[in-house]
Amino acid sequence: MSLRIPASALTALAVAALAAGTVLTAPAAGAPPAPTFLSASQMPPHPTSSWSAGPVTDGFPDELGLCISTEGLPAHAYRHRQFRTDLDTGAVQMTVVAGTAARAEALAKHYDDLIRTCADRIEESSPDVRAEGRDYGTVPVEEGAHVRGLHTVTTWGATDIALLSVGRDDRTVTVVKWGQMGDFHDAPVAAFEETTRAAVDKLY
Repeated sequence: MSLRIPASALTALAVAALAAGTVLTAPAAGAPPAPTFLSASQMPPHPTSSWSAGPVTDGFPDELGLCISTEGLPAHAYRHRQFRTDLDTGAVQMTVVAGTAARAEALAKHYDDLIRTCADRIEESSPDVRAEGRDYGTVPVEEGAHVRGLHTVTTWGATDIALLSVGRDDRTVTVVKWGQMGDFHDAPVAAFEETTRAAVDKLY
């Protein structure tokens, strides 16, 4: 069953957080060093293909755009790394450093809220797509991480499964997305939880 959280409620929360100054602003002086990213070997194992990792690149990754946007947030520096197999499976990790731990906590919650409500927003904006979200719970690492799943099916038969997580270590937030053709039965949830744990744990 798809999640039923009105998009207007999410927008109101984001605006309120911005007004209160709890969402990310430019990093303060004395910011920690650049976060470390996952390696290809830390992706969920693929049964028939190895993973390759691209370079760490500045900017917000397009792969997260289905569920997460930067709209309404102050400008800040995103960095990301893409991962691929030889087949239909891909992944991406994004990191961003906030000015304070409190702002990072608010940003992590904002991203998680966007992922939590993503299925509803997809169905509202795309009548030809059915979407379902699932909550796989938290991962105990540093300041915590949350794992969710998203399955989409189009009227022309395309079916895709994605796993997404948001985690935080002090002032740094990371988002990881894994995706391929398939449904929830094809999602390597346990392995992705370990990938999420590694992503947060190795930031610093």
